Amino acid sequence: MIKKTLYFGNPAYLSLRNEQLVIKLPEVESDSDMPDTLKRQTEVTKPIEDIGVVVLDHRRITLTTGVLEALLANSCAVITCDRQSMPVGLLLPLCGHTTQNERFRKQLDASLPLKKQLWQQTIRAKINNQASVLFSHAGVEVKCMRVWAESVKSGDVDNVEARAAAYYWKNLFPQVEGFVRGRDGVPPNHLLNYGYAILRAVVARSLVISGLLPTLGIHHHNRYNAYCLADDIMEPYRPYVDELVCQLISEFGVSAELPKSLKARLLSIPTLDVFIEGKRSPLMVAVGQTTSSLYKCFDGELRRIAYPER
Repeated sequence: MIKKTLYFGNPAYLSLRNEQLVIKLPEVESDSDMPDTLKRQTEVTKPIEDIGVVVLDHRRITLTTGVLEALLANSCAVITCDRQSMPVGLLLPLCGHTTQNERFRKQLDASLPLKKQLWQQTIRAKINNQASVLFSHAGVEVKCMRVWAESVKSGDVDNVEARAAAYYWKNLFPQVEGFVRGRDGVPPNHLLNYGYAILRAVVARSLVISGLLPTLGIHHHNRYNAYCLADDIMEPYRPYVDELVCQLISEFGVSAELPKSLKARLLSIPTLDVFIEGKRSPLMVAVGQTTSSLYKCFDGELRRIAYPER
C-alpha cells in the first residue's frame, strides 16, 4: 500500500479522534459568528494508518502529542521546515520492527569487506541511473559514465563517484551557466535540496521499519550525521529527484522561488514510478524492497541490495 504524504503550509490545528487525524483551520475556529455545525463541516479527517510522511511548513501549526504518538506508532516520518520553507528536522519512531534488537546486532556485526561490497553496488547503481537521466534529459553522451560504473571497485577506493558527479552536474542543467551542485548554490539547487530532504525521510522511515539503525552507515560516517545509512541508501534514488527537477525546469523555468505548486510536485516523490527487479513500483514501495534486501545482506541471506534501475 502506498502511504500518503500530507503537506501543511498554512495555520492548522491537528488533533486525534478515533485514530483519525483531525485537521481544523484556526481562522474558522476563532470565528464566533459561525455556528458550531458549520465549523464541524469544515473539519477534515484522515486515517492515521494511511499516512507515511507529514510535512509541517508553517510556524502557526498546532498539534497534540496524541497526534505525534499515533503518527510515530504507524511508522510515519514527520518533517519540520524552517522560515525559508526548507526541511530542517525529521522525526522517526524509535522502534519499527518486532525483532529490532536482533537486527541491530546483525547490522553492527557487518564486516568491513561486506560494507565495502555494498557500497560498490550502491555507487554502480547511482552512476548508471545518473547516466540514464543525463542521456534522456540533456542528450549527453554517457558511454564514459557506463564505463566508470563498471570500474567501481570494492569500497569505491578510486572515488569514481566524484568523477562521475563532476561530469553529471556539468551537463545536467545546460541552461544554467556554470552550475555547481551545492546546498547553498544557485537555483535549481533549492529544488534539489527540497526533493532530497523528502527522499531522505522516505528512506530513513523505511530503514526503521526494516529494523535498521539509520545512523550507522555502510560508507557515510560523519559523527554529526544522525542519518548516515539513509544517506548511503538514497544515493541510487537521487537521480529520480534530479529527473523530476529537470521536468519542473522545462515547465516553469529556473527561478529562485519555491511556490506551493513546485512543492506539491516535489512532494510527489514517494509516488514516482521506478523499476526494481524488473517490475514497475512506486518509489516508496521500492525503497522498502531496498531496505529489506539490505537487512538480508547483513543477515547473510543475500549478497546484493535490490536497487532501482532507470
